[in-house]
Amino acid sequence: MISETLPSSIEEAPEEPQEPPSIKRTEWVRKNIFKVSKRKWNDWHWQLSHCITNLGNANNEIQLPSSVTPYYYSHFCNNKNNPIALTVIPSNKELDIMPDEKSDPLDEEKYSPVEGIIHKYPDRVLFLITNMCSVFCRYCCRSRCVGRKKDLTEKQIEEAINYIRVNKVIRDVLLSGGDCLTMETKQLESIIKRIRAIKHVEIIRIGTKVPVVLPQRITKELVNMLKKYAPLYININFIHPQEITKETEKACALLVENGIPLGSQTVLLKDVNDNVETMKKLMTGLVKIRVRPYYLYSMDKIAGGNHFAVPIRIGKSIIQSLQWAITGFAVPKFVIDSPIGKIPADPDYITELDDGLLLNNHHGGTTIY
Repeated sequence: MISETLPSSIEEAPEEPQEPPSIKRTEWVRKNIFKVSKRKWNDWHWQLSHCITNLGNANNEIQLPSSVTPYYYSHFCNNKNNPIALTVIPSNKELDIMPDEKSDPLDEEKYSPVEGIIHKYPDRVLFLITNMCSVFCRYCCRSRCVGRKKDLTEKQIEEAINYIRVNKVIRDVLLSGGDCLTMETKQLESIIKRIRAIKHVEIIRIGTKVPVVLPQRITKELVNMLKKYAPLYININFIHPQEITKETEKACALLVENGIPLGSQTVLLKDVNDNVETMKKLMTGLVKIRVRPYYLYSMDKIAGGNHFAVPIRIGKSIIQSLQWAITGFAVPKFVIDSPIGKIPADPDYITELDDGLLLNNHHGGTTIY
């Protein structure tokens, strides 16, 4: 069950400051808006069953699917100008669809030999095992599926696993959706166990935003299950420093300390994180909680997503500044995801000369190599 209306006292909530919400702030929201016990608030099933689905619909301005967990809602409350709020509250701007935007901007359906499998790269496949997400991100490249399509049947899941089984070139399986960590532990293990039994599959990965939007889900039961199927890696979608809270840090620590390596994937979004200072805080904050920055994505050309688009030159400039300002392993790789794969969008540091190379740094310094 997903709640259709906000609590009646929601307009009385103060605006959230532009910083990670404190435990005190979250407690205030729990007690005064949702009015539930700590036990319920920390129960991931309660969080999922009380997702708020009427964000942006109060004045009947727009009717688009929306969902956000009470925990994640406590980050911004009624402050619609909060950077995180911009990523989950539906906007009329989504109705403006540009000529180059598509519901399937990466042409994933073109690379789907069986339901649930995307086989674009030679040695790896994307396995979309659920269309359920606890939070509907407005920039999601799979918004055509999330919350709109039915989940795979058991027969379809077995057909997808069999595709992996018979294609011996596949050594890497990425589980995503939707968000597969919203599934019950036994249901998720049923799939992971069958994949791990395939001899040529060397690596299993999970793509998720759950530690950010539903950290209560990262339980000892879940982690004890996941660590049985090593090597297993998890990449987490982080978009703003506000998301690095005590709860998220605790969830990441539980995973890391049980041998599960963590990486991050971030989408560059206008008015959310499109500046050096925000990105610096995010990337150094991730390293501090033992999450390795991995990809910074240029915004996909999803239908109605143009208001989030950031020019490639700005993304390159941010990366160039980070390369100088923070430790190297905290700098993500800037890429454009496209129908033909991920394309690096690296800053231009090198110019070829007849007798060597001209090297450039962020401050305009040059040297001959």
